[in-house]
Amino acid sequence: MKIVVFDSGFGSLSIIKEIQKRIKSNLVYFADQKNYPYGKKSKKQLLRIINKTIETISKKFKPDLIILASNTPSLLLRNNLSREIITVLPPLKNIGKSKKNHNIAILGTESVVKSNEINDYIKDQISSKKIKVVKINSSALVDLVETGKFITDPDHCIEVINKILRRKFLQYKIDIATLSSTHLPFLLPFLKEVFPNIKFLDPANMVAKMVSKKYIQNEKIENKLQIFTTGNPKKFQSKLKKLGIKNKVTFFSL
Repeated sequence: MKIVVFDSGFGSLSIIKEIQKRIKSNLVYFADQKNYPYGKKSKKQLLRIINKTIETISKKFKPDLIILASNTPSLLLRNNLSREIITVLPPLKNIGKSKKNHNIAILGTESVVKSNEINDYIKDQISSKKIKVVKINSSALVDLVETGKFITDPDHCIEVINKILRRKFLQYKIDIATLSSTHLPFLLPFLKEVFPNIKFLDPANMVAKMVSKKYIQNEKIENKLQIFTTGNPKKFQSKLKKLGIKNKVTFFSL
């Protein structure tokens, strides 16, 4: 089985890491950096971009499975995508029926937190009146990852995290936060350092579990990872090397 995982940059990598923990796989990592950020695109723009991307990578790679590794189009285009496409959504289901009091922060992109779709999704997932949800625009945190600041400037990352989150976390007495952008797991060490008493939920675990259920494991298969970008391959490869990923990055135009 060949699996293509794509988003607008680093986000796919958080999903890929979780898949590789569970199964041996033939993965294609496609970073559509030309269209970064998805989180500031309109629904109409996203629909055009995502449909074109899915059509192009289907022809190019002939995958058995495609993962749209971005919360923003996964949520905003939920009713416009084929059921065969695996998407990444805020991991609210497991806590949505809790009988305990919880104050949950959804850390999402600008497009997500301003959308009607996120409100509908919350209503679908949260049935308990003891659970309160607040949405926080975390696009500035996504930028910390895509620009590589999470690797090169940890002090700046902590400064921005405090600026974006601290006041609201205190105001709404947050005890659980969802990383509702696949970029955000790269900031988890900083988030835990700044907010040690808050539980952070990563959607990558849920996606990897879904993939492993669809996947027939073959012990003879070796892990394979090909990386493509619509951006600058050398710059992207340089950032990946700092994460210990030495695979060649190839330019690919949509």
